[in-house]
Amino acid sequence: MKIDQQNFREIYDAYFEPLCKFLNFYTRDVNVVEEVVQDVFLKLWEDREVLEIQYIKTFLYNAARNRMLNELRNSQNRSMLLEQWATQELEKDNAEDCVDMDEFVALLRERVEALPAGCREIFVMSREEQLSYREIAERKGISVKTVEAQMGIALKRIREGMMAHYAKGMGRKDLLMLFVWFFV
Repeated sequence: MKIDQQNFREIYDAYFEPLCKFLNFYTRDVNVVEEVVQDVFLKLWEDREVLEIQYIKTFLYNAARNRMLNELRNSQNRSMLLEQWATQELEKDNAEDCVDMDEFVALLRERVEALPAGCREIFVMSREEQLSYREIAERKGISVKTVEAQMGIALKRIREGMMAHYAKGMGRKDLLMLFVWFFV
């Protein structure tokens, strides 16, 4: 079936409402339903030159169902990501409130200075100079695996030192959240 302006209008008039009713089984959100149906018709119009449709009703219902399922999946993913972000922001705020940031930064500097020289240099290049592991490896003439290993050692020693210092007044989770917040 070839689609031109005349039969497109006829198809749109004949199927817009039935497709909306069909998609109501997936969600009661009228705006989402109408947007999905409009997207289906827009795609139909845009691809009219290349589409070879034998049964227009089957094509439209399948396209509408698939697009609706994609929309619901994407919406669920957006909600989940938004929820995770909100939780992280709350945890960051809570972590900031439970410690003196000046003291935290000073202690962090002490822990960095206590690292072995090579380990400290790699850590500073990564965190303060914002170099990638590959860039650090190239500058120092070492492998990326060595950089990864040294960063692992640095982070472990810093974390252990910070946790030992704050262990009395702060829960492990709060300290880890503060540590993550500081380095992210």
